Amino acid sequence: MSLIDWIVLATTLLAIIAYGIYKSRGSKDLDQYLVGGRSLSWYHIGLSVMATQASAITFLSAPGLAYSDGMRFVQFYFGLPLAMIVLCVTFVPIFHKLRVYTAYEYLEQRFDLKTRALTAGLFLIQRGLSTGITIYAPSIILSVILQINVVYTTLFIGTLVIVYTVWGGTKAVSYTQLLQMSIIFAGMFLAGVLVVMMLPDDVNFKNSLQIAGKLGRVNVIDWHFDPKNQYNVWSGVIGGFFLQLSYFGTDQSQVGRYLTGSSVGQSRIGLLMNGLIKIPMQFLILLIGVLVFAFYQFNQPPMFFNRNEVEQVKKSPYAAQYNALEKQYAEAFIQRKAAAEELNNTLNNSGKDAVKAAQGKLQRAQAQTDTLRNRGIVLMKQNNALADVNDTNYVFLNFVTHYLPRGLIGLLIAIVFLASMGSTASALNSLASTTVVDIYKRVIHKNASDGQYVMASRLATVFWGIVCLVMALYAGQLGNLLEAVNKLGSYIYGVILGVFVVAFYLKNIRGNAVFIAALLAEAVVVYCGYTEAVAYLWLNVVGCLGVVIFALVVNSIFKQKSPAY
Repeated sequence: MSLIDWIVLATTLLAIIAYGIYKSRGSKDLDQYLVGGRSLSWYHIGLSVMATQASAITFLSAPGLAYSDGMRFVQFYFGLPLAMIVLCVTFVPIFHKLRVYTAYEYLEQRFDLKTRALTAGLFLIQRGLSTGITIYAPSIILSVILQINVVYTTLFIGTLVIVYTVWGGTKAVSYTQLLQMSIIFAGMFLAGVLVVMMLPDDVNFKNSLQIAGKLGRVNVIDWHFDPKNQYNVWSGVIGGFFLQLSYFGTDQSQVGRYLTGSSVGQSRIGLLMNGLIKIPMQFLILLIGVLVFAFYQFNQPPMFFNRNEVEQVKKSPYAAQYNALEKQYAEAFIQRKAAAEELNNTLNNSGKDAVKAAQGKLQRAQAQTDTLRNRGIVLMKQNNALADVNDTNYVFLNFVTHYLPRGLIGLLIAIVFLASMGSTASALNSLASTTVVDIYKRVIHKNASDGQYVMASRLATVFWGIVCLVMALYAGQLGNLLEAVNKLGSYIYGVILGVFVVAFYLKNIRGNAVFIAALLAEAVVVYCGYTEAVAYLWLNVVGCLGVVIFALVVNSIFKQKSPAY
């Protein structure tokens, strides 16, 4: 990056951090530190909820996912609006009425301590592991820019976010997320405009999408029902509904965002705002990835986007073979570019038969470059069996650093950092609040002062920060980060949601039955996930329905009495 990019990057990050710490001054008691004094308005809540979900992974990996697999991932969010409505009707008023700090407090009142501890423990495991992935995403950027090992950049980013979260608590997180999302929206929109402007003069926006579509990248809707297909309308609406309902309704990193609302109405409007905006936002981010794909039909991309892995193989005994493949790739790209130009011309001036013939030629040219790329990946794996051969996380980063103008590069890099800081800080804050409220305050030290609980929250933040850093060092082996974090969540979210569904709607079921049901359902989910019996989104359905069914069965066996209310 140029000097001006570094100045933009540093200024943006420092300004955001300073603003958050300034706005969070006075957070000395537990209510202020964990839920911001329950004083925030709906737009704060809406943007904070979006920023918590839209981590650096979204802005780094989503364009790369669209580049390699098209836009079908947007179906993942189709169940979100319905989930927001259910949350507003059921979860929000209950949590606000009870004035809880965490979602799991309610479960002890409804069931017992062991059920509360089990769900809190499942959340801590899931969120602790997935937060490591969100730390790793911006570490990739620093590693590429500075040309240093990703281990060192991971440690730096993780330490920065830990200090920032420990200092300010929830209020710092919420106020900075308000600015973060504003900057993110502006920066990503500008990036999309610039991609179109940098296409060849005779390739307009419509043609670029048509070219990408001919190569299978504009595949937004898939109506075919297949339980093993990860992204179609059915997995998105049904499986996505269960995942989003569990994520926003039982994951403390999200529950903690709308518990800061000054009223039930403010929290509800904030959640509905998220439900309305999230799908169009994700569609546009994926669209940027498709446009980058079209751009690289006319501008040669690297054969492999992760430069660190390329450098490793070029220092190995396979260097000569890899260099030869790169030369062949450059020659094959010339043919692919010519085929793309021919298709663009036929789209403007010719009939269907000519378009179809040009499409076939481009598809064959694309297949040739893909074959050469795959042969390069084989060499990487022969050189290092643990090599990270999924480079989708680097696609958008490569485009930004090589083609965008000075100043804007620094801003877009800052956007990824801001997204990481927002989601990671929310996660660390939720891990700390769950640890202190559901375990430390309830089991270990019941009668401490507010000051002692705030100090315990800060220490818990440091502890979970270290755990997440360790996970971040492993995250490079997980493939596309956006898919990895959602797959990990799907192993646990459905079971936690099932416990809450039983708590809200099956009033005759007691704690022992739901506790046993949760353990049995989690075992079934792990088995289905391990054997790949269904696509990962359906694991949320399996987990939730499993808890409900097992709870009904166990409860009938033990014939427990209805709880007294």
